[in-house]
Amino acid sequence: MTLPENLERVLPETGRDLFDALVIRTDFSDDEAWNAVVGELQRPWGPSGEFAAAVQLVDAPAWSGATADEVLAALVDEDLVVVFLADRGTMQSPVRALLAVSAVWEDVSGLDPVYYRELIESPEPREFRALPAAVHGVQVDLALGNGDFAEYAAEASAEPDQLLRPI
Repeated sequence: MTLPENLERVLPETGRDLFDALVIRTDFSDDEAWNAVVGELQRPWGPSGEFAAAVQLVDAPAWSGATADEVLAALVDEDLVVVFLADRGTMQSPVRALLAVSAVWEDVSGLDPVYYRELIESPEPREFRALPAAVHGVQVDLALGNGDFAEYAAEASAEPDQLLRPI
């Protein structure tokens, strides 16, 4: 997709706390669905809803149609562990599941296969789908190092519908 010259895919550089989930809207086909996602993301979270929602939303038409690779290429925040995309799948899903994409992805293509066979043959998962209510828990746990992306991806893939739900 070629962007008009006056639109740039720029992510905010300031104002995001370590525990703020970064959600980028890449599909603009359904404003009602987007508003439902935003409403879910702004609800308190935790076992009893004791934590205030902390989310930074990027709702800019320049991101329309952006792929996960394009989003990752634009990231400038070295502390960012995961980014959530509100893509076509999100807008078409009745539960508005977001695409969680690991921002700490390693390219294993140049590794020596003799020494790194296990890593090359089973690389870390790069993405999974999560319900909006699960986003904050994932963000906080990953930011604190209380889990890793692969654990969440495995948990999502173990579900019949492949969706991570809040714990």
